Amino acid sequence: MNRILITEDEPRLASFLEKGLRSNGFVTTTVGDGAKAVIIADDDHFDLLVLDLGLPVKDGLTVLQELRAAGRRMPVIILSARDDVRDKVSGLEYGADDYVTKPFRFEELLARVRVRLRADGVAEPTVLRAGDLTLDLRTRRASVGERSVELSAREFTMLEVFMRHSGQVLSREQLLSHVWGYDYDPGSNVVDVYVGYLRKKLGRDRFQTVRGMGYLIAATT
Repeated sequence: MNRILITEDEPRLASFLEKGLRSNGFVTTTVGDGAKAVIIADDDHFDLLVLDLGLPVKDGLTVLQELRAAGRRMPVIILSARDDVRDKVSGLEYGADDYVTKPFRFEELLARVRVRLRADGVAEPTVLRAGDLTLDLRTRRASVGERSVELSAREFTMLEVFMRHSGQVLSREQLLSHVWGYDYDPGSNVVDVYVGYLRKKLGRDRFQTVRGMGYLIAATT
């Protein structure tokens, strides 16, 4: 199981990252300042570092520089609101493997994490399946049996989250954070609305309501 170190000083975003990564099978540790990040990363083994640049005590570039100078070769994904080209170039030149700007979509960050952790050369699946439902991630097409189904961008993203967690109950909060990002409104009913859209297009019985918990997509139909 891969271990990820998150360095982020904004509590809500740190919590969002923790929940999202843990729900996808990762073990996470979170620190809120750069000095602690250097100590923990140097003393323990992590498979990947998600690194904010605007950290207290030591900024992200200093953290990255010190880790690389100490021989730490773990993949580093910078996650920052700084979107200037010079900041991106500096981050990559200091040894980062990737750079994601805020605001961001969790599914994009998750895809980048998976790419960086792909150590055995086995490609990520490009087609997801649940019973007779298939989702092609390359062509962004959904099919029920031989029937092709047109989905909006948001419907596609929600369906991808469901199919990556086939048979698993997903709470409304999980779906909101995965599909709408960390700046979502927790009181919104948009998840229920979009589940309704998917039911109309793909079959009502395919998406099950688990009272008091959330929704799941059946592994088979």
